[in-house]
Amino acid sequence: MNRPRIGFACMYRHHERELSLKELKTLEGGYNPRTTTLRWMDSVAVEVAREKLLQIVDHNLAAQVHLLGYVAQLPPTLRMLRLSSDLLPFYSHPKVVEFYRDPAVMSRLEAGFQRIGEVARKADIRLSFHPGQFCVLASDRPDVVENSLAEFEYHADMIRMMGYGRQFQDFKCNVHIAGRLGVEGVRAIWPRLSQVSRHCITFENEEKTYGVDDCLQLADLAPVVLDIHHCWINENRYIDPDDPRVAQIIDSWRGVRPVMHYSQPPETLQAQGFDPQQKLEMDELLKVVNKRDLYLHSDRMWNDWTNAYALQFLPRFDIMFEAKDKNLAVEAFYRRFLQPD
Repeated sequence: MNRPRIGFACMYRHHERELSLKELKTLEGGYNPRTTTLRWMDSVAVEVAREKLLQIVDHNLAAQVHLLGYVAQLPPTLRMLRLSSDLLPFYSHPKVVEFYRDPAVMSRLEAGFQRIGEVARKADIRLSFHPGQFCVLASDRPDVVENSLAEFEYHADMIRMMGYGRQFQDFKCNVHIAGRLGVEGVRAIWPRLSQVSRHCITFENEEKTYGVDDCLQLADLAPVVLDIHHCWINENRYIDPDDPRVAQIIDSWRGVRPVMHYSQPPETLQAQGFDPQQKLEMDELLKVVNKRDLYLHSDRMWNDWTNAYALQFLPRFDIMFEAKDKNLAVEAFYRRFLQPD
């Protein structure tokens, strides 16, 4: 796993974007997860809800195998994928927990996830998860902490069934520090995380409160995922690839190739006069947009100054792209900057 990789997150986008939405949904559906709502499940008979949920779970596991098959056909540099967190809807919810504890259901889950792990390992695809923003391990509310631990352990269960979580960072499961208790809050709940969770968890800097320096305070526990877009917003400047903190981040991975995240603000900035060949300067941007507008992700990587900047990290980091066009954004970047002549 020493060669550089770039990857995309969760969803597949079909290449022929001129097709109708119905046609695209049909073509993409076999790769992407489905879900339902608790409201609908509560509105029907228990057996009807159970059967529907089982169909969704079967579809989602098969879809991940299908998606991995697609990634396996890409050049080795592109074999990196963040799996969706929505594979097992409401897995940690009290109303649904008994469904997933059913031995027959668990047997299907174990077989499905084992297949996902086998396909990924055979094709040498680097996998990850990223639990949602409601996973707030450092909350000052005990109920939120309990729910967050359950949500993280849901991801750990999927990781374990895939055959990962057996050693340090054989699988990445990324979260933000998040919560009023911050670094000390994370340290307080650390012993309650399972061994699989502790093997896989990483902490990523975010835009507002907990930046790179905060994450480095946890580097003795888990690796730090550098998000260069979040860092730019948080610090109002681009972190230099030679910043001493970058070396500390690499060290936090303990010999495993580090992962960083990369995104750009929306392409609409071009209509406001920002040249795709020029550096995006925070002071100039804030004259015409709200800072929160910069949190949003672009469809593709439209600003070439930022692309050149991100490429400076690639010799030492794998890069997870966070772009709305998913695989299309990553493949376009690869063709422009990384594909051999």
